[in-house]
Amino acid sequence: METIMIAEEQKSRTARSYKLILLFSMVSMTMMFGGLTSAFVVSKSRVDWLKDFQLPSAFYISTIAIIGCSLTFYLAKKAIMKNNRAKTTVFLLSTLFLGLLFVVLQFVGFRQIVDAGYYFTGSGSSITSTFLYVVTIVHLIHLAGGVIALLIIIYNHFKQKYNSAQTLGIELGAMYWHFLDLLWVYLFLFLYFFK
Repeated sequence: METIMIAEEQKSRTARSYKLILLFSMVSMTMMFGGLTSAFVVSKSRVDWLKDFQLPSAFYISTIAIIGCSLTFYLAKKAIMKNNRAKTTVFLLSTLFLGLLFVVLQFVGFRQIVDAGYYFTGSGSSITSTFLYVVTIVHLIHLAGGVIALLIIIYNHFKQKYNSAQTLGIELGAMYWHFLDLLWVYLFLFLYFFK
């Protein structure tokens, strides 16, 4: 009995440690994006700033897709806590689909920006479009880490490593995806209102 209690306490300490590490990572990412958006605000006073720049329509749809990711990941976590493996599978795969859809829509948005005559570099570029590219590409890099983590979670789920007593991997994945979701919504609203 005492051995079981020691093992449970060790498991709890490990979970807290992983969550704390993830939290510190998210705080540092928030600070980085805070710096980027601050530079964006300062740069708006430049004479070459585009006042009539519009966000591409694909970014609106991608925002819905990433919000869907948070919802499906939340539902996956709830399903595994009830040991409902079938629902967990559906929700994890739905999260992957929506996450990949978000990435595709970001690139569709880039294409829409280029089609409108705004480029990342070169004579057709502007400080406005360059900032937009930088902010969204940096977010996509962080999202790539989320997709890799999600693939590992799905693999572990199929290996039956998660159940109602062992949900740490799914919890950490959900925390990170919720963070990515909130971060994109912040960036989208920032770019929409402060362009």
